[in-house]
Amino acid sequence: MKLYYATNSCSLSPHIIANEAGISLDLEKVNITKAPHLTEAGQDFAEINPKGYVPALRLDDGSLLTEGVAIALYLADRTPQSGLAPAEGTPERYRLLEWLTFISSELHKAYSPWLFHPELGETAQQAARAKIADRLALIEKHLATNAYLLGERFSAADAYAFTVIGWSKWTRVDLTPYPRLRDYLQRIAARPHVREAMRAEGMAIAAAA
Repeated sequence: MKLYYATNSCSLSPHIIANEAGISLDLEKVNITKAPHLTEAGQDFAEINPKGYVPALRLDDGSLLTEGVAIALYLADRTPQSGLAPAEGTPERYRLLEWLTFISSELHKAYSPWLFHPELGETAQQAARAKIADRLALIEKHLATNAYLLGERFSAADAYAFTVIGWSKWTRVDLTPYPRLRDYLQRIAARPHVREAMRAEGMAIAAAA
């Protein structure tokens, strides 16, 4: 399988999950800062994924899977023994879906595009930061009694949360009010498979901790 990724983007999440699950991926970087978006091989990424954004996963049968949550679940389900995704039909499975949906809709889409594009204006960005602060406060409260989002075990949801909340340092989202969340991020950043994924994508590991 091949993962199309961009440094400092949400593609880090499925990359972490694959590493934690022991799944080997071919990697191809996409330059998403210029149009057209070109892959390392020089191909127009729109010809690969008409949606035009990462992550995208080329499966072994040649088909393409897109959308970070779908890719995360696909990879986690390939190795049930990893514990990254609870079994289908269990209450814990729906808790995983609950967290993945929350991160996708309430955090990911608040950080991006609003805080990634200064041209949208400071008023819009401050409104986004206020919404993010409310959502981070919910996670902070949850972490008072849970080591990870699903309890005591790292899951696919934690890989996604770590990736998205990691954007705080360059989007001026203040994490000072959330000591449990900061500890949670530091613990995830210290995981060998997380560091391996970050290193492979050219990210500054120390900055994520």
